[in-house]
Amino acid sequence: MRAIDDTLDILSGKWKLAIIARLCHQPMRYSALLREVTGISGKVLSRELQDLETNGLIVRHVATSKPLTVTYSLSETGRSLTALTDSLAEWGLAHRARMMQAGN
Repeated sequence: MRAIDDTLDILSGKWKLAIIARLCHQPMRYSALLREVTGISGKVLSRELQDLETNGLIVRHVATSKPLTVTYSLSETGRSLTALTDSLAEWGLAHRARMMQAGN
């Protein structure tokens, strides 16, 4: 159970898995993440990205082009969560269908 607690500590909160799920498909710039992760504020996105980077799940790439651009991508460790996010998405779709059938 300690492993579950450790995992939940790293992935806790409303936004981390949503960010990771978006980055599973392609590297993204901050503005694209802000647009894609519905309901997140810029301040919260910045904090979540920093936490994910600190925990080694994402990599921040700074291009020295003009204008300066920053993109985020999953690290190898972050990519290991792809199966988890895929499973969560499948479960969510199935659960939504069951709830709709039940009239909820």
